[in-house]
Amino acid sequence: MVNSGEPDLLPEHCHYRDEGCALAASCFNCPLPACVHDRPGGKQQWLKKQRDAEMARLFYDESKGIKELAAIFGVNERTVQRALRRMRNERNY
Repeated sequence: MVNSGEPDLLPEHCHYRDEGCALAASCFNCPLPACVHDRPGGKQQWLKKQRDAEMARLFYDESKGIKELAAIFGVNERTVQRALRRMRNERNY
């Protein structure tokens, strides 16, 4: 590492602007256990899981059909079926 003549400060001695992201207004107040930006594709995986959970809620709680869900979310019917299967396996619907 090249020494630029400036001290290498510990994080608590540095000014850190916690601006959050599109998922949370502040990193320190984020409800997620780990930052979605730390993993490749993490944000897309999180958004997909949220979408799948909403599809399952609408399907089971509001009796929406697969065709209707496909139209609401702009996906094909097979995508809805896969999402419902994932949610059923994860949450035992």
